[in-house]
Amino acid sequence: MAHDPIALFHRWYAQAKRARAPLHDACALATADSRGRPSARFVLLKEADERGFVFYTNAASRKGRELKANPHAALVFYWDRTGRQVRIEGPVREVSAAEADAYWATRPRQSQLGAWASDQSRPVSSRAVLLGRVAVLWRKFRGRPVTRPRRWTGFRIAPRCIEFWTRGPFRLHDRLSYVRRAGGWKVARLQP
Repeated sequence: MAHDPIALFHRWYAQAKRARAPLHDACALATADSRGRPSARFVLLKEADERGFVFYTNAASRKGRELKANPHAALVFYWDRTGRQVRIEGPVREVSAAEADAYWATRPRQSQLGAWASDQSRPVSSRAVLLGRVAVLWRKFRGRPVTRPRRWTGFRIAPRCIEFWTRGPFRLHDRLSYVRRAGGWKVARLQP
């Protein structure tokens, strides 16, 4: 049994990538509004270390608003090719502006323009309207870097608990639960 769940996550993540699991970096993100009403969607993991698991989005989107109103979330990775799943739960904080700027600079220009053009999660009258916004922004930023909009940022989930699940025969799956304590991680094997 591994004692460091972050290191174990990195091993499983790398194995999923080597196994060519489709979208190995995709994970389901569950949030809830201030009244506890849940919602879920997929996001892409961009960083994982002892501080937490990071994804980026428009802070004015539904998920961004929910994370500000109720700063707790859960992530779930599932890699069918390796027969593994990882669940992560914990409090959420926005990344620093410097971290968001650094990641923004790595994004393709088209994705940067798309982030500017989209009022994520809000209605739009047609796709043509959205594409028209991109065209206007393309001209606006011609010949210069696309700056990061203030509403676009990253969120870090600091893991309070991490569960590792491995598919087993006859639904006798193997489950390891890591719960963060003051002195480190408490590990327990859970029944399937």
